[in-house]
Amino acid sequence: MADVVIRIVDLVKNFGRLQAVAGVSLEVLRGEIFAYLGPNGSGKTTTIRILAGLSRASGGEAWLNGFSVVHESLAARQQVGIVPQSSNLDQELTVFENLEIHRRMFGLGREKRRRIDELLDYFALSERRDTLVRELSGGLKRRLMMARALLHEPAILFLDEPTVGLDPGIRRQLWALIKRVRQDGVTVFLTTHYIEEAEFLADRVAFLERGRLVALDRPQWLVDRVGAWSLDRVGEGRLESFYFPSREAATAAAAALTTPCNLRRVNLEDAFLQMTGKKINAE
Repeated sequence: MADVVIRIVDLVKNFGRLQAVAGVSLEVLRGEIFAYLGPNGSGKTTTIRILAGLSRASGGEAWLNGFSVVHESLAARQQVGIVPQSSNLDQELTVFENLEIHRRMFGLGREKRRRIDELLDYFALSERRDTLVRELSGGLKRRLMMARALLHEPAILFLDEPTVGLDPGIRRQLWALIKRVRQDGVTVFLTTHYIEEAEFLADRVAFLERGRLVALDRPQWLVDRVGAWSLDRVGEGRLESFYFPSREAATAAAAALTTPCNLRRVNLEDAFLQMTGKKINAE
């Protein structure tokens, strides 16, 4: 039986009349990379803030590594490290000083200073040890935030839009680091609105739209629900896509059309559009 490390049951968060999280229930298995995929404003960050103990739920319950977020909040918080979307590093301190302050805040003993050196090496930051954070690039700051989140050796790492604003090359470097973290036994729960990120990293993906959990499965299985091949054509000034179980069926349909069309593989973006009725980057 798979070991469940995150369990969420009927989670709700209201901001006045706005329901940011609408009865979400899901389980995340130990050692997996789990992607929470949805457009901006779909409730991704709100969910992470509740799980990390930074915001109180309006209803429902959640457990982290067996500890209740509601009734055992301190123990639950100790199970997680969190990397927020925006940098919250001290810009006027060095790389090492940011980690050292975090060590002290968590009440970690002096023996954990060796852990700092290990993490600096792990994230290729050793040569930047005495560099002021304000002098780092966006990608290096994100690495430092990940190192800080792992300093107390949590079972779970929350990553909120971990590569937003980074160029494609730096993004892929961070993807490799995220996979390495998982290989070292940490469960990764990440939010993203990048389709490619979810496809490349995640063992399982949850589709979130307006605070509702619409679908949850392995990326390829979500795609398979829609079809294997797509036939795209421009009709009445807009792009129309038709989905087929095989290339042969799609090719036969294309032969019957009198307008230009494009044949391609179905992807996770198609699955999100079909299941939510919206494009992933729609505002």
